[in-house]
Amino acid sequence: MLGADAMAKSLEAEGVKFVFGYPGVAICPFFNSMLSVDINRVLVRTEQNAAHAASGYARVSGKVGVCVATSGPGATNLITGIATAHADSIPLVCITGQVDSSLLGSDVFQEADITGATESFVKYSYLVRDAEDIPRVFKEAFHIASTGRKGPVLIDVPIDVQNSTISKFRYPDEVSLRTYKPTVRGHAVQIKKVIKALSRARKPIICAGGGVILSGAKSELRNFSHKYGIPVVSTMMGLSALPTDDPLYFGMVGNNGKPYANRAMNEADLIIMIGARVADRAISQPDLIIGNKVLIHIDVDPAEIGKNVGPTIPLVGDIKAIFEDLMSNESDADYSEWVSLLGDYKSQAPERKKPRDGFVDPAEFIRLLSLKLSDDAIYVADVGQNQMWSCGYHIVKKGIFMTSGGMGTMGYSIPAAIGARAASIEAQNGKRQIVAVCGDGSFQMSMMELATMQQHRLPVKIIIFRNGYLGLVREYQYNTYKANYSVVELSGSPDFSKLASAYDIPCVKADNMDEIDEIIDSFLNIEGPAIMDVNIDPLDMSK
Repeated sequence: MLGADAMAKSLEAEGVKFVFGYPGVAICPFFNSMLSVDINRVLVRTEQNAAHAASGYARVSGKVGVCVATSGPGATNLITGIATAHADSIPLVCITGQVDSSLLGSDVFQEADITGATESFVKYSYLVRDAEDIPRVFKEAFHIASTGRKGPVLIDVPIDVQNSTISKFRYPDEVSLRTYKPTVRGHAVQIKKVIKALSRARKPIICAGGGVILSGAKSELRNFSHKYGIPVVSTMMGLSALPTDDPLYFGMVGNNGKPYANRAMNEADLIIMIGARVADRAISQPDLIIGNKVLIHIDVDPAEIGKNVGPTIPLVGDIKAIFEDLMSNESDADYSEWVSLLGDYKSQAPERKKPRDGFVDPAEFIRLLSLKLSDDAIYVADVGQNQMWSCGYHIVKKGIFMTSGGMGTMGYSIPAAIGARAASIEAQNGKRQIVAVCGDGSFQMSMMELATMQQHRLPVKIIIFRNGYLGLVREYQYNTYKANYSVVELSGSPDFSKLASAYDIPCVKADNMDEIDEIIDSFLNIEGPAIMDVNIDPLDMSK
């Protein structure tokens, strides 16, 4: 068996069903061996999107996403996607081809030190020197990516290692890494401290981060919140941890969050920060917010606890397991007055300022779209003003909300939606609605993936908010530099309807709010992929 065969067999042993990638000479032995295993190979149109598609797949399936690229520019193109996954703790195994082992360090054609280049944003990386190590390396990589704080793992395999023979293929049953033992169960003493602190609190709040979703603990969060009557807010990555209409959910916190959510954090006397990093977008001045209150910080990654703010009660462990332990305790605390007060704050929130006539109101559009989507729909927001509107006005039911939170990578939504579609097909839920929402700037960063959608028959609905600007940067320049705009106008953009036609994809236009209900209905009822071109006021702000 060749090393390349062992790579393919290792993926098969891990139960991998989809691989997203782009071939080149240095990875061709692997792709040739992939012909002998039952794994779908999805050809993206640029390598960065292979990582984004694998990310979307991982976030919907709950499994490790796999992306593949060749050496040199193929590997370096993958970097932004790897960094994006690392920032949001998405489990990926990223496989790259490499030049011949004997030529490493010689600056030969398409050589790049990809393990060195990605060192700061992978959980671990391997440069495979011996084909006999391939089964062990792949087993370890999947284990590392999917346990503890999830994240990307890189495997770089020189072409001569792929083409060399191994004496016998045996995929390991177990992994034993002396220096990697992530904590799963929370410490019993700390669990008791949490319950005791809750019994003393009068205004507790749970701030749910993306870790709640990644650990598969959404139902546990809801059960815990409702058992004790504790209100919940979320970070951007925590959106969809609870349904939007849950009576105990009070919106997203942070610079672009809901005022009443931020007020809840400010006035609380106890905060349970769970699966969140206490990063600047969620809490810009943590010392001010945390002052004079109890902070309980729960995370599977001990490095995150205390990094940005010192907790009163630190608790390390898997969130799902910790919720199970917390639920085994009883408390007679009553927070109904606090919940009622937050309800008043929410009801008194000012309405968003309406845009000028003759354009589509993005906030109202997203609200109407959300109501028409099926309960389990997957909504993928890109980065920019569209992300702010999506976070603020998308109504989550039982579905999934995805976006690039930690890195804020434009062009994420379309390839991530492609990966989400692949995961839905694998789960035999191919009819599940998947919508990618982007601006005209972010769309043009990944519009080449329309070809991927067509080639692999992956129906995704794409909504383009078109305002002719890099909207969020224009908004920043308006506020910071008194409307002195620099390099934000998108003149020269294509006619999106003609572009869609070139890919044989239907395109629906929405120029204003007239008959917007009927337009959304017709768009969602189109079989297969479709694009909606939505005309947005260039001067509309994201709040």
